[in-house]
Amino acid sequence: MNVGVIVALIVLTLVFGRIYCSVICPLGIMQDIFARLRPRKNKKVGHYSYSPEVRWLRYPVLVLFILAVIAGFGSFVALLAPYSSFGRIVVNLLRPLYEWGNNGLAAIAEHYDSYAFYSTDVWLRSLPTFFIAVATVVLLFVLAWVGGRTYCNTICPVGTFLSFISRFSFLKVRFDVEKCRNCSACTKACKAACIDFKNHSVDYSRCVVCGNCIDACKFGALKYDVPRLHPDSPPALPVREGAVTNDSCNADARSEHSAPSLTGRAGGESALSRRSFLIGASLATTTALAQEAKLKVDGGLAEIEDKKAPERKTPLVPPGALSAKNFAQHCTGCQLCVAQCPNQVLRPSTGLMTLMQPEMSYERGYCRPECNLCSEVCPAGAIRPITVEEKSSVQIGHAVWIKDNCLAANDGVECDNCARHCPVGAIQMVPLNPDDELGAYVPAVNEATCIGCGACENLCPARPFSAIYVEGHEVHKEI
Repeated sequence: MNVGVIVALIVLTLVFGRIYCSVICPLGIMQDIFARLRPRKNKKVGHYSYSPEVRWLRYPVLVLFILAVIAGFGSFVALLAPYSSFGRIVVNLLRPLYEWGNNGLAAIAEHYDSYAFYSTDVWLRSLPTFFIAVATVVLLFVLAWVGGRTYCNTICPVGTFLSFISRFSFLKVRFDVEKCRNCSACTKACKAACIDFKNHSVDYSRCVVCGNCIDACKFGALKYDVPRLHPDSPPALPVREGAVTNDSCNADARSEHSAPSLTGRAGGESALSRRSFLIGASLATTTALAQEAKLKVDGGLAEIEDKKAPERKTPLVPPGALSAKNFAQHCTGCQLCVAQCPNQVLRPSTGLMTLMQPEMSYERGYCRPECNLCSEVCPAGAIRPITVEEKSSVQIGHAVWIKDNCLAANDGVECDNCARHCPVGAIQMVPLNPDDELGAYVPAVNEATCIGCGACENLCPARPFSAIYVEGHEVHKEI
């Protein structure tokens, strides 16, 4: 499917140009929203200007991105990939805002004895990832506010890759030199800063086919069409004394009735001279968690201390990832799996080599054997599709018992939470002292049958560290 998507994207660009960046890419649409927030005296006139291609930054970034993909340096890939950036913004910024708004409505509804809304637990999964998401939004806002699609045409590796193809696209925005009056309206409306009205040229490697220039032109001098079979019109003659100037063109534009034949919106003009595509709707859609807020007190008597993550020698990656290495090499950090995980097991990693890539931990929930949502949404092949039946036989790790933390071993408390809740029966309670069957019983783990789901770690009553935790496997095994 990934190959099919890439082929379709290449064909789309060869036919229409970089329309993907204009109406499909969610990060591109977000930049357009930011750019529209800038106030303008005249809404019909843009504030942009032509600027040459920044090659010294654009192409090295693409080369570094490709090398990072080949080397499996997922942190750098996740930092630059547009869908990954948008996913971080949604999961770490938009989703918490949505949940806080939902909780506010729940508080209001509760005041009026209504249960139309219910509170959810707002969880910032990773502070480093949160700050990176904030920095990304600030960077996008500043660049879009000042220069429109500057990020797309100088930093985004997908935009640079598509720029090589868009040079040869079948449909392009073209100048009709005979109609052009050098009024600069097209250049001021171009958010990609790729139209040089003085030379009547368009940098097709940066044009995102938004159609703003066509709408802005009052003389019908720009069209989005196929190459003409006859040679292009001769270049415009140099402006001589007494010739039509920018000011006089603007005056003509203000009095359209005086020159109806030059108006680009006349009924006789071809439909291709109008804007060909509509800007797509923003994809900033988030999902609300369907879990009740966790209580912080036990029967109103004592505060329950939050669990802390143990130090695992090998990180845990989801079933279907095959191995920690395979997961790190393929994951782009889009965080779709983080958003979809209903058990709050997945969260962005804080490790240098795997920064922003998801990892598993069981302080807030455990990986239920009947759930395979993460494998269904992963677009990069980092988590392969896996059925519920297959998941029950995949061993991502094994449980390890810590005697010093165990209530049964140290406090004389009868506890068999880990054994009772193990979904595969890999834990049994055995006497701490084999010669004293009436004494304390502690868990014994059968590593051959344990699948590493983390039910034992999550449900262990010991605080802040569980008496039993899951150690990951470098390579997953099948039981």
